[in-house]
This record gives sequence, C-alpha cells and structure tokens, in this order.
Amino acid sequence: MAKSLRGQPSRNKILELATEEANDADIPTALGALDKAPRGNLSKIIESGDPSQPAFDGIIEKATRAESLSSEEFQYSPEDEEPNIVWWDSPEDPQNPMKWPFKKRWGTVILVSVLTFLTPLASSIFAPGVPEVMKTFHSTNDMLEGFMVSVYVLGFAFGPLIIAPLSEMYGRLPLYHICNMCFVIWTIAAATASNMSMFIVFRFLMGCFGGAPLVLGGGTIADLISCEQRGTAMVVWMMGPTIGPCVGPIIGGFLTQAKGWRWNFWFVAIIAGSCAVASFLLMSETSAQVILERKARRLREETGNIKLKSRLDSGLSPRDLFMFSIIRPTKMLTRSSICFAISLYCAITYSYLYIMFTTFTAVFQAQYHWHGGVAGLSFLGLGIGSLMGQIVFTKWGNKTAAKHLESGDFKPEHRLYIMAIGGFFLPVGLFWYGWSVQVQTHYMVPITGSGVMGFGLLMTFMPANTYLVDVFTIHAASAMAANTVLRSLCAALIPLSSKKMYAAMGYGWGNSLLGFVALLLVPIPFLFIKFGERIRARDTVKL
Repeated sequence: MAKSLRGQPSRNKILELATEEANDADIPTALGALDKAPRGNLSKIIESGDPSQPAFDGIIEKATRAESLSSEEFQYSPEDEEPNIVWWDSPEDPQNPMKWPFKKRWGTVILVSVLTFLTPLASSIFAPGVPEVMKTFHSTNDMLEGFMVSVYVLGFAFGPLIIAPLSEMYGRLPLYHICNMCFVIWTIAAATASNMSMFIVFRFLMGCFGGAPLVLGGGTIADLISCEQRGTAMVVWMMGPTIGPCVGPIIGGFLTQAKGWRWNFWFVAIIAGSCAVASFLLMSETSAQVILERKARRLREETGNIKLKSRLDSGLSPRDLFMFSIIRPTKMLTRSSICFAISLYCAITYSYLYIMFTTFTAVFQAQYHWHGGVAGLSFLGLGIGSLMGQIVFTKWGNKTAAKHLESGDFKPEHRLYIMAIGGFFLPVGLFWYGWSVQVQTHYMVPITGSGVMGFGLLMTFMPANTYLVDVFTIHAASAMAANTVLRSLCAALIPLSSKKMYAAMGYGWGNSLLGFVALLLVPIPFLFIKFGERIRARDTVKL
C-alpha cells in the first residue's frame, strides 16, 4: 500500500486518532472513513491490517497528527515495514526533530522567540519619534502620521501569504535565513530614507519580511515540542508580538531624544543582523516533511530505487504544491469557523493595541504635558500588564493542560478556559483608561488601566494562538498565517480612524465604544468550550 504505515498502532489508537483528526482542516475524511465502513467489519479491517480493504487507507493515513509524525505513537516492527516508504529509522531516530537534544530543541525555540520579539518591537519603537519624522519630511498629514506606524503591520498581512506555503515546500530554515537578511536590508533603507514615500515603502517591506517568525514560529514549535510542553514554548514565543510592541516605544522615546529618530532603525538593524548570524550558525531544519523528503532523495541516489518516497510525500509537483498551499491560509480563514472566529478575536484585540501605539504619545502630551523620552513611559502600563498576563497564562494554562493530559482526556478546547476569563479584562481596561484620561485624573490611573488592557490582551491572545496550533497541528504555519493576515490588516487600518474617533467622541466614549465591541467578543471562547469538539467534527475544510 503506497500510503501504509511502516508499523501499525493499536486498534484503540487508530480509532482515537482517526476520530480526533476530524479537527484538522486537512483531515476532512477521517470521520467519513469510520462512518462509511460497515460497523461489523470495521474491527476486522483494523485488526487484520489488510490494505486491500477500502476503509483501511483512509483510517490509517488520517491517523497521523503533527505529534504522531515525530513521536512514539507507532510501534515499529520490521515485518510490517513497507520497503519503498521512507520514515524515521526508529522511535529514537536523531534526525527526528522531536528527538533532538533538549538544548538544541529549546535553543531553537528561544532563538525563534528572539526574532519574534524583535520584529514586532520594530513596529512601534519609533512611535514616540513620529513628530520628529513628520518634521524631517515636512508633512502635516494626520493620516500619514498614523499610517507610518501601522504600514509595518500591513506588511505582516501580505508576507505570510507567500512565506507560509514556501515554508511547507522548501522547509522553514531557508525562509528564516532569507527573511532575516531582507529585514536587515530594508531596516537600513528606512534609516536612510530621504522622503516620506521612500520611508513608507521601506517600512512596508520591513513588515513583509519581518513577519516570517510570526508565521513560522508556531510550526517550528509544533515540529520540536510535544503537546505536554507546548504551552510553555508558546508563552516564550508569543512574548514577541505581545510584549515587544510595548517595550519598543519605551526604548524609542529615549533613543529619539538622544540620537534622533533614525537611530531607532539603526538599533533594530544591529540587533537583527546579530540574530541573523546566530540563526545561520545555530539553527537547523525542523520540518519533518522536508527532512524525510531529503532523506528519500538521498536514498534514491544511493540505491537507484526510484520508487522510494517519503511517507509524507504529497505527490504534487512543486508548482502544484505552491498553488495548492498558497490558498490554504485564505481557505482556512474563510471556510473554517474556528479559524475565522479565533482570528477575528485576535484581530480586533490586536488592532486595539495599535490604536494605543498611534495615540498614546499624543494623549499624554496633550492631557499630561509629557514630552521627549518621558512620553515613551506612557507605554509602561501595557508592558507590565502584558508581562503579568504571560506569567498567569504560563502557570494556569499549562496546569490546566497538564491535568487533562495526565487524565487522558485532553482536547484543544481546554486551552480556552483561561481565555474565557481573560476576555473580561480587555473591556474593563478600555473603560478604565478612557474615562480616567477624559477627566484628567493622576497619570498613574490611566497607565494602570492600560496595564489591565495589556493583561486582558495576553489572556486572550496567547490561548487563542495555542488553540489554533493544537487544532491544525501539521498545518500550524498556515493557520498562523491566516491569523496573522487578518489581525495585521485590522491593526494597520483600524487605527487610522482613531484620532478622528477621539476628536468626535472624546477619550471616554471613544474607548467605551472599543470596550463594548470587546464585550461582544467575550462569548466566543465559551461557545467553543461547549461546542468546539462538535464544530470541529462538522466544520471540515478540504485543503
């Protein structure tokens, strides 16, 4: 059988995985195989291992998940091996990324996390210096004043459409290297821009290539880290898009005052260049699909057996695979209610973050007369609140997942318990911040309110992304690309109207409007906790 396993799991494991994989958008036929097979014959089909049975291939092939591809789900038996199928040599094969040494696996996660921290930091580091940029380029356009910050995030929306499918074709490592170098190049270009048009274009290109760690990071974690430890890895990784943008303006405020706005970009270029060199020296390919394909190619050359192929071979040509993969994020976003709802929640909350980025400096200058480097400190509440959210999610989220993993009843919806509670903090923080600024209370009151916002943002954003990785597993990169596209579009475009909103409604009612929208999103995790498993079984998408 072309797609048979080299070794077969137990009957219970097959049934368990086949049923469970109905949650994966790439596994639309898993339940169908079980449902269409005659009930009386199903056990015989599985237990006999007869590949001639029509239901067998569907059941066995779909009983593979990201963890299974790299773990000990299958027991190997020499007599069960298919000679033309290339797989791991043993459950402890050192080529298997899941079996790499602890330091190598977690070192890769940390390096990817640093890259993921740096690129969002670059999105906001020069926010306090925006007035200086406007003076340099002799512009008074309010729309451009906000757009020069958010255009970077607009690049995040377009880069993933190409980066994600290419990573699934050629591996994650080449994309990391190429995007790292291009990011450094365009950052230097932005630092030396001579007019507003050049500056905005270079900022956009920075975002296109800087979005690579955001797209690839989830897939890298799925490649390297088991489900039991994935929560911790996701916390480390997600510090980038959550805390990075909050730390950026604090650095940028003082750096702009000391060296001018261009040094914000030189600073990012220096750090990004160092990380690019480290990635060349320390990172290795983690995609099981690519590693096995290279192994199959090498064995074909060594043995002359042209029938050898990877067990994960899709059978598609590179061109067909690219066309097939490039539309996967869009299909996930438009045809999977889970992906769309979770991505929408992330998109709206992330756009609120960038509304704060584009208005904090002006708000605290106008209401509290903060100027220079001190204006960057207005972002401190967001940063501290985000850090507290990280700590709470790490402790409580992992504890909840570990409890269910130990009892054997874990499902992705268990990641959403903490999101259901955290969702209430975001609207509370918006009301708190908006009305305290409106009546000009002591500056610590709105900063504390922004801290509550940051805490709520983390408590919704983190479990939402972990949930997507657990649901879509082997296509985690595409799921994260879909999420990134939607939230980046919202974060780039929605803040453009924020100044007009505040001018028309004031800070109190303007932020209350945002808070009411956030309240409408609160039921989403509750609905998925209750109905998520049923939705995953029904809401399949053929990719």
